Amino acid sequence: MTGVGGAVIDAVPPAVKDWAVAVFGTADKLALLLGMALAIAALAALAGVLEGRRRFAGFAVIAVFGLVGLAAVLGRAQVTGNAIALPLLAAGTGIAVLRWLMSRLRDWTTAPAREQPAPATAREQPAPPSPVAGPDRRRFLQALGGGAVVATVGGVLAVWLRGAAAGVSEIRSKLALPSAASPAPPVPAGAELRLDGMDPLVTPNPDFYRIDTALTVPAVDPDTWILRVTGLVEREIELDFATLLAKPMIERHVTIACVSNEVGGDLIGNALWLGWPVRELLAMAGPTGGADMVLSRSKDGWTAGTPLEVLTDDRDALIAVGMNGEPLPLEHGFPVRLVVPGLYGYVSATKWLTELKVTRFADDVGYWTPRGWSERGPIKTSSRIDVPRAGRPVRAGTVMFGGVAWAQYTGISKVELRVNRGAWQAADLAPGISRDTWYQWQRPLSLTPGQYEIQVRATDLKGVPQIEERSQVAPDGATGFHTIRVEVSP
Repeated sequence: MTGVGGAVIDAVPPAVKDWAVAVFGTADKLALLLGMALAIAALAALAGVLEGRRRFAGFAVIAVFGLVGLAAVLGRAQVTGNAIALPLLAAGTGIAVLRWLMSRLRDWTTAPAREQPAPATAREQPAPPSPVAGPDRRRFLQALGGGAVVATVGGVLAVWLRGAAAGVSEIRSKLALPSAASPAPPVPAGAELRLDGMDPLVTPNPDFYRIDTALTVPAVDPDTWILRVTGLVEREIELDFATLLAKPMIERHVTIACVSNEVGGDLIGNALWLGWPVRELLAMAGPTGGADMVLSRSKDGWTAGTPLEVLTDDRDALIAVGMNGEPLPLEHGFPVRLVVPGLYGYVSATKWLTELKVTRFADDVGYWTPRGWSERGPIKTSSRIDVPRAGRPVRAGTVMFGGVAWAQYTGISKVELRVNRGAWQAADLAPGISRDTWYQWQRPLSLTPGQYEIQVRATDLKGVPQIEERSQVAPDGATGFHTIRVEVSP
C-alpha cells in the first residue's frame, strides 16, 4: 500500500499536496493511508459483488489492483525483493480469501431447503411454503473466522518482511556518536524567555515537524550505508559511515523550516545538529568549472537541488548524524541527512542521504521544481505570535505577548507589534543563539476590555523588514504579517 501511496504522492498536482499539508499538517500521511484503506475496502466490496454476478470478475479486480501495486513498487527507488513480494502476496491472499468465501456461499445457497413443521392443530395455519435457504449463524461465523485467519497470516508475513526497520532502530539505540571537535557555542543568557504557552527555544525531537514524501520510513543500515559524490567533480568519492564518524565533527544550533509553512504556522523547528561540514567533502571532490548546483538524493529516491555556493561558503551546512545529543531519529533521516541554514527544506534538507551529485541547474532538477516550486528556496524573514493564543479571551490589564522570529543565515535585528493597525511598537528581542536560529521576543501591552487585532513584523540584520503583502506558500514560501484577534474581558 505504501508503494501505491508513494506513487499517488508523486502523481497528484502540487495544489493537492499544498491543500493536504494545510489541512492535515504533519498528519498528512496518516490521512492518505486512511483514505487508501477506505478505497481498498470499497474495491474489496466491488470485487465481491462482481464475483457473485460473474465468475472470475472479482478475481480480475484484485489481480489488477495487485499489478498496480507491483508497478508502483517497481517505480520506487528503494525497491527490494521483499518490497516486490508484498503486493503479490496481498493480491494472492485477497484472491484466495474471495475464492474460499464464494465457494462457501455457493455451498450454502444450494443446500436443501428445510422442511416446515406441520400445524399442531387444525386451527393453526401453516407458514407460506417458501423454503429457508442460506447459511446459518455458525457457518457464517466460521467463514469470517477463516478469512480473518488468512488475513492475519498475510499481515504477519508483511510485518516480517518489514522487520528491517526494527533492526535499524535497535542499531540506532546502541550507536555512540563522536564528540564534536567544534562544540556549539553556549546558548546566551536570556535567549529563552519561558513564557507560558511558548514553544521551547530548542525543539525536542518528538515535537519536531516532519514533512517528506516517504509513507514508510526508509530503514537504512549504517553498516552498509554509502554516500557517493558524483557528477562534475575532479574525483568521485565514496564515504562509509565509520569514515564519516571519524571526521572532525561540528555541533551547531540551526533552525530549519518547510516551504509549506503558512504565515504563523508551526512547520519550523530549532535543533542542535552534529555533523561534518559539506564544504569539506566537496573540497575533497573538487567541483569543476560550470557546476552551480548539488543534487542530493535520498534512499527513497527523493531529490533536492541546492545551489553549490551555499554548500561551499562559510555557513554551517552539515552532513548531519546527530540531533539534540542523540543519533538522528529514523523519521528525521537516520543515519545521515543534510542540514543547510537559510534554505527551505525542499531544496536542502535531504533525509536518508545517499548521493551528492555536483551538476548544473540547467541540467538537473530536484523533486519539487518540476511540480511548480521555485528553483532556489531562500528562507524569507518571518515572525509569529505564540502567546496569547488566537481566539482565547484574556483579562484586561497588562497582557504579555510573545513569539519567535527568524531569518536564517541573516539574523534578526528587531521585532515590532502593532494594535489595530496603529503605530509599530518595539518588542523586547531576546539574544539569538546565532543568526542561523530563530529568536524569541516578548512585549507587554496594556489593554482595556474589547476586541483587538495584533500584528507582528520582524526586520533582519541587514535592515530589511519582512514582506507585508500576503502570499501563499507556492512557489517559494508564504509572506505576510502574522495577525491574531484577541478578546479582552473585564
